[in-house]
Amino acid sequence: MALDPSAVSAEHYDADRLLAGYRTARAQEALFEVRPTGSLGAGYDEFLGEDGHVRPAWTELADTVAERGRTGLNQLRSVVHNLIDNDGITYTEVDPTSGHALEPRPWSLDTLPIVVSAADWEVLEAGLVQRSRLLDAVLADLYGPRRLLTDGLLPPELVFAHPGYVRAANGIEVPGHHQLFMHACDLSRLPSGSFEVNADWTQAPSGAGYALADRRVVAHAIPDLYERIAPRPNTPFAQALRLALIDSAPDDAQDPVVVVLSPGIYSETAFDQAYLATQLGFPLVESADLVVRDGKLWMRSLGTLKRVDVVLRRVDALYADPLDLRADSRLGVVGLVEAQRRGTVTVVNTLGSGILESPGLLRFLPELAEQLLGEAPLLNTAPVYWGGIDKERSHLLANLSSLLIKSTVGGETLVGPTLSSTQLTGLAAQIESMPWQWAGQELPQFSSAPTDHAGVLSSAGVGMRLFTVAQRSGYAPMIGGIGYVVAPGPAAYELKTVAAKDVWVRPTERVRAETITLPTEAQPVKTAAGTWGVSSPRVLSDLFWIGRYGERAESTARLLMAARDRFHVYRHHQDTEESEVVPVLMAALGHITGSDTGADNDHAEMIAIVPSTLWALTFDPDRAGSLIQSVEGLALAARAVRDQMSNDTWVVLANLERGLAHRPEPPQSLAEADTRLASAHGRTLAGMLTLSGVAGESMVRDAGWTMMDIGKRIERGLWLTALLGATLTTVRSADAEQTIIESTLVACESSVIYRRRTVGQVSIAAVTELMLFDAKNPRSLLYQLERLRANLKDLPSASGSSRPERTVEEISTLLRRSDPAELEVAVDGHREELADLLATIHTELRDLAGVITDTQLTLPGGMQPLWGPDERRVMPA
Repeated sequence: MALDPSAVSAEHYDADRLLAGYRTARAQEALFEVRPTGSLGAGYDEFLGEDGHVRPAWTELADTVAERGRTGLNQLRSVVHNLIDNDGITYTEVDPTSGHALEPRPWSLDTLPIVVSAADWEVLEAGLVQRSRLLDAVLADLYGPRRLLTDGLLPPELVFAHPGYVRAANGIEVPGHHQLFMHACDLSRLPSGSFEVNADWTQAPSGAGYALADRRVVAHAIPDLYERIAPRPNTPFAQALRLALIDSAPDDAQDPVVVVLSPGIYSETAFDQAYLATQLGFPLVESADLVVRDGKLWMRSLGTLKRVDVVLRRVDALYADPLDLRADSRLGVVGLVEAQRRGTVTVVNTLGSGILESPGLLRFLPELAEQLLGEAPLLNTAPVYWGGIDKERSHLLANLSSLLIKSTVGGETLVGPTLSSTQLTGLAAQIESMPWQWAGQELPQFSSAPTDHAGVLSSAGVGMRLFTVAQRSGYAPMIGGIGYVVAPGPAAYELKTVAAKDVWVRPTERVRAETITLPTEAQPVKTAAGTWGVSSPRVLSDLFWIGRYGERAESTARLLMAARDRFHVYRHHQDTEESEVVPVLMAALGHITGSDTGADNDHAEMIAIVPSTLWALTFDPDRAGSLIQSVEGLALAARAVRDQMSNDTWVVLANLERGLAHRPEPPQSLAEADTRLASAHGRTLAGMLTLSGVAGESMVRDAGWTMMDIGKRIERGLWLTALLGATLTTVRSADAEQTIIESTLVACESSVIYRRRTVGQVSIAAVTELMLFDAKNPRSLLYQLERLRANLKDLPSASGSSRPERTVEEISTLLRRSDPAELEVAVDGHREELADLLATIHTELRDLAGVITDTQLTLPGGMQPLWGPDERRVMPA
């Protein structure tokens, strides 16, 4: 769903008047007195009945709105926005010109739900399940016996010319199961109060994950209203979907492995896919994670392959296999169609299910319901007129300006009321020349309901998307779904929206437990194989970089804090020897980040530009090595493996991103700039420590956690050797050296233990003893090496003599052969031995990161996709 939060629809309610009247007279009928007006018309009012009274289903919501008042609604909106930020719920729009994904933005969710009465839901549920059964029967016939075509019930051109029909999928079946696995349906209510279907989604239906996430947010935001209405839960749908996926595995699969195939993090609905995978407990994979060998589908995992039995497909069918379908696709798996044809893997929704979205097919559904089911449709479709029938073509041409004009061969949908007379004339000519390629559909009609998404209480047009999933006995619906506020004006006719809404279905009884009907003994449940230990190179790569970026952000924040603190201590005492610590720390920042910090300028000028440099290194995403750059890299990697991360992760990341919001220019006031810097540095440090605690206490110690910790240990070793090399290898005066050492230890979070051990005596030998050789100091280099050795040993590919393990052993040998006292020795004002040791280890650690990337985190060598050299996502070093 394309959401435009800047669009504001509908008429404002007279909130002050209605709230005052409600409190005094307790007259619910006064609520939302002003009805919406505009191009969509008033239509059916979900909230107020024809007598002007609040409908019974909405009574509690009306009470809540009146009790909270304007201030309470503003607070509620803020709570919802914060929960969305904390949960990392996003939507990625695509640039219509370039086709490239834009930056993900927060999900737009209205604070007020759509409330559906129990009676209305009975109608919707029965009609939705019937429609799923009908579409399933049509799909089974079109890729099987095709009697609908041979008996003349469907025109062949409407099937074979539509891009949703996949010839390569002919004869492929979901074993022992319905052929339409998952179905989504957009509905709205007519002025008469009945429901009408505006569109079916069968290709790779989206929105179920958003619906589950929306319920979590709204229920947490208004728990009092949630408790009073007690809507039926929608979470059983996830369990029904999980069981259905397991049950759809090939018959010979004993412990089925199920995966969710995603186009990647730049997909419009990347969050929806990741959240659903998390709720199902199945791994979210991309094309690079899968490979077909010997006619079977496998998932790559640390140099080994794990058999995959079921794929929940979120990649459009034509892109699913570059061999049999689109050769330029980078989202599919070579050979997937052949594996499905052999019956070694089940792909759902099955390839070719997109044909059911054809506008031409909608025209014939009522007749097909009678033919295939022997039933009249319980839910009507907005009337469709096909140009291939003379009478309907005449109606179509005569009413172009008041219809949705849809191509039956996959072209763009045109909104008749928005077309000029010239455009209408040209369109009529096209229809006359190729009438079978066009269909006209009556404009959708929407009911109105209260909304607060734009910051004001108003009335707006609303619709709903409902979901079903196939089970052996029929179809199980999600109780509720995802509602939406339609965009203002003609955009609504294309089902474009400005905000989502939770859908609350009232229970038939006040307290009612929802259950999932499990298969009977005659239909035993297959259990899914555990996949927690299976990690593809792509997933492991992102986890590796989460470890690196997290450590990099923490270390950078510590060094920025130390530099800022010393700047304020010595900016008015630049004539002292101790003030040399400021340019030394700035030079260290430049050396570590690869950014110009003015370290080669004279002493006074260097200190003068410290505030602007610290600002840029904190807030400028284009500045090499900046703090915000590391946090953004961490967030990008985390979103790519959202299904691997705990919910607490998103609360921390949201807080971090808010604290480092892009600020291109520092304030004029030095005090104000310092306050913002202090807040950003402290917030980042606290966030990184929190994430470290979450990972340490909440993540299973599997290969993914191990790889993340490897990244963290390598990054800490790289940062430590770079920092010590920049601060300790040059001999300075005693006072300057003491201040520099103290500041370095503060940045290394080891100053307290150093003071306890040395009782205030400053010594390079003592510093190197603590920071390089002390295996009990979690910040020391030796400690990092010991952790690396243990982590590498835990990897499935460990042999005791692998190249990464040998590299760690070589670095450890270098340390064992070094003497702290000898490292303190200086020649011509430079500690050559210390500098050489640090530089050598730094290079070895970089090589170690490269070796791990080459051996554990990339696709097997020698494999070439059909489209040419592999283009991998490369994280910046």
